Amino acid sequence: MANIKFFLDTRRTKPGSLSVLKLVITHRNTRSYVSLDAKLMPNQWDQKRSRVIKHPNAEWFNVYVSEVEQHVNRTILILTSDKRLQSMTANDIRDEIERRINPEKVEKKQKVDQRKNLFVTRFLKFAESKKPSTKGVYMHTMSRMRAFAGAKLDRLTFEDITKEWLTSFESFLAQTAPSKNARNIHLRNIRAVFNEAIDDEVTTFYPFRRFKIRPVPTAKRNLKVQDLRKLFNYKGEEYQQQYIDMFKLIFMLIGINMVDLCRLKEIVDDRIIYHRAKTGALLSVKVEPEALEIIERYRGKDWLIDILDRYKDHRNYTHRMNNTLKAIGPVKRVGLGGKKIRKPLFPNISTYWARHSWATIAANDLDIPKETIGHALGHSSNSVTDIYIEFDQRKVDAANRRVLDWVLYGKK
Repeated sequence: MANIKFFLDTRRTKPGSLSVLKLVITHRNTRSYVSLDAKLMPNQWDQKRSRVIKHPNAEWFNVYVSEVEQHVNRTILILTSDKRLQSMTANDIRDEIERRINPEKVEKKQKVDQRKNLFVTRFLKFAESKKPSTKGVYMHTMSRMRAFAGAKLDRLTFEDITKEWLTSFESFLAQTAPSKNARNIHLRNIRAVFNEAIDDEVTTFYPFRRFKIRPVPTAKRNLKVQDLRKLFNYKGEEYQQQYIDMFKLIFMLIGINMVDLCRLKEIVDDRIIYHRAKTGALLSVKVEPEALEIIERYRGKDWLIDILDRYKDHRNYTHRMNNTLKAIGPVKRVGLGGKKIRKPLFPNISTYWARHSWATIAANDLDIPKETIGHALGHSSNSVTDIYIEFDQRKVDAANRRVLDWVLYGKK
């Protein structure tokens, strides 16, 4: 049988302040509390008699306490009669009691909980927990969902995001994003929110059992050794040279991302040490003489490289760099105005190609172990063994030197 009693909760109340009158429920070694609509001073509550004393409205409060006690006893009798009580916890009993003594409060709480568990609410909360760059990706997904669903999006529950909804949303995305993999980013973001909601027991609904996100293999984004040599030694237009140099520097620093390159501050003991913006991994790369020569040529005032001294952010520079790299190649002027007709050497190239090229050459041309390549790129194998074994950074240094010797000088 469940046991109940009233008590004035003074545990977190400052001296001289009002305390909340509560009902404590004990059942099957579990305990739960119901806060009542009564606040009293310690000397206004008689614990032995469960009565309010020395209060101007003592009579009204005592009637209220009696009514609550009747509701509680009636609820326990009903639960006992229905043979439900034995399998319930104190929290379950509390919920039943609150529905009887505070129906308006329960209804209000349910509405608040429903609001919290709406898909948009959970999605925004999930996005807020991410670092700024990742949050931006999620907010882009939010803008695409809003463009698709309009004001209805704010009323959608998890159960409304069905396989049919996802299929229609993907068709909508295809109108402006022909790339399947680009659309998959938005779909994976939605799936991540579902996974968290299921972990938090907000919903058991999961449309991704039937709606599959299938990636499309992407073309390799790397240059072969002969192509790298051609790019590194290409004598193009004067303005193109700095972008070739930056691509070369990214390669020599083992495929460092542009955002990380731009934020470097100094070289310490012939090394650059930084946390990779994408993953937070701590990386240390030895600056070889060939890389140092380029760095010295583009030394910044506030940064190791002068990019952020000249541009508002790395994105602006990266956009310019990618466009320039794609245009590098023989140029022919035609017509009276001397219009430039270009024949690009690598029309699809981008800064990422330096990273991919380093890894591919290390693996395919020089047979450098994948484990070493992974550590060089800042990838984690997630092996339990990695927790106990510190990887020898000299292996990465030696690997990078071998790659540079092969690409720059043809020495294996």
